[in-house]
Amino acid sequence: MKFIYRLGFYLGGFTIGLIILFFFLGGKKTSCDYGPEARTLKNIRIKPRLFSEESIISLSEKGLDTSAIATLLRKGSVLFSESNTKLDSCKQYVIEGTISDTNLKIRVENCEEQATVLKVYNAD
Repeated sequence: MKFIYRLGFYLGGFTIGLIILFFFLGGKKTSCDYGPEARTLKNIRIKPRLFSEESIISLSEKGLDTSAIATLLRKGSVLFSESNTKLDSCKQYVIEGTISDTNLKIRVENCEEQATVLKVYNAD
């Protein structure tokens, strides 16, 4: 069989496979969160969130609400160098991002059942 025929059969099968893949996975909420930062943010996002009094006061002083934290958890970056991931029970992560032209950092305590936003402050 000539090379051009083999290439045509390969590309035809590959195309049919892609169409079937998009058909089955098209309507599902699948994600490819393989990196440590993406896994950490997703883990925090899917848990019930609690807010400390200090974080609520800081948000109100900046003219923001708790939806800003949700946006930060989607678009922010985890600063592992400032985070405390060596704890046994609840690890603490520092997440940085920009909300309404304000650079913010939040400290989140990520426990097994819930995530608590401990502190909200300006990124320096």
